[in-house]
Amino acid sequence: MPDVAVVDYGMGNLRSVAKALVHVAPGASIVVTDDARTIRDAARVVLPGQSAMPDAMAHLESTGLRGVVEECLRDRPFLGVCLGLQMLFATSEEGPTTCLGALPGNVRKFSDEHMILASGERLKVPHMGWSPVTQARAHPLWAGIDDGARFYFAHSYYPVADDIGIVVGTAAYPVPFTCAIARANIFAVQFHPEKSQRAGLRLLANFIAWDGNG
Repeated sequence: MPDVAVVDYGMGNLRSVAKALVHVAPGASIVVTDDARTIRDAARVVLPGQSAMPDAMAHLESTGLRGVVEECLRDRPFLGVCLGLQMLFATSEEGPTTCLGALPGNVRKFSDEHMILASGERLKVPHMGWSPVTQARAHPLWAGIDDGARFYFAHSYYPVADDIGIVVGTAAYPVPFTCAIARANIFAVQFHPEKSQRAGLRLLANFIAWDGNG
């Protein structure tokens, strides 16, 4: 039984996430897999992704992995990364696309009208680069990470949760948006911990040690 299964449904950044997990937990069994039985048997599951939402959901359906992902969302430590966060919500404006619906809310695109700083400078979409993350509340995956630590982002869309209680992290571009959510055994982030150096590696190490209780 693997300690961590990284779900391979044909989308990007799988290997970089797995490599970072191996770095923080060299003694753990970490597999990148599209095998439903292996994913189902794993103690922890990571759903990464870096692509267009319509393609991502189509791949998840065509590989037959949607069902096992939905099972794992209910009963073990589960980490969503980037598109893997967005997929947990009901719908996305990208497409538009119906997503997994595990969390109430939807995914929206950054609005051009909000991309202007007070100085008059216009920000670009996608949001790419380092931004500080404000921790909305304590959580085991924030252990040892300073409030305001910087993480690496690469995205044009962001989640809007119907339940503000699941929001555990926010960033600004330039207006505040949700970048981390947690509910029961689920933790998911819009940023890329595998590309976020010390803070990101600490979050992944915390996930390895997490028992799924928030």
